Amino acid sequence: MSYKEIIAKYADKPGGLIEAYHAIQREMSYLPVEAIAEAAEVFKVPVSQAYGVATFYSMFSVKARGKNVIRMCESAPCHVAGAEEVLAALEKELGIKVGESTADGKFALELTECVGQCQATPVLTVNGKPYFDVSPAKLAGILAEYK
Repeated sequence: MSYKEIIAKYADKPGGLIEAYHAIQREMSYLPVEAIAEAAEVFKVPVSQAYGVATFYSMFSVKARGKNVIRMCESAPCHVAGAEEVLAALEKELGIKVGESTADGKFALELTECVGQCQATPVLTVNGKPYFDVSPAKLAGILAEYK
């Protein structure tokens, strides 16, 4: 489905801009500049405001990235529990650094603040799905779900 079709589905809904952005990002993994301009027109807001919404929320990306977005929690509890080792193992396994995407476009690796699951640290999410008590040994199984 094209971003124009997605935006049109939400044009008459309260909060439709953010809902449209979520739907576009699920489809394309990011918000292309053209989609933001189209959203501004459809929702009758200045392009600067539409872009501001797209860049304000950490769950949105205006930069092309891998289809499956892995976010490693970098809060203090996760750090103390071994997030640094998990992150190093992820970088090695995927062959990328934080902020990059794999060459095949399957994965993007990002950091995030607390995801609110401090009872089961370290925590990472893949496309918003949380994984708890993550260790380097568990990564192969987690990544296999998305390959």
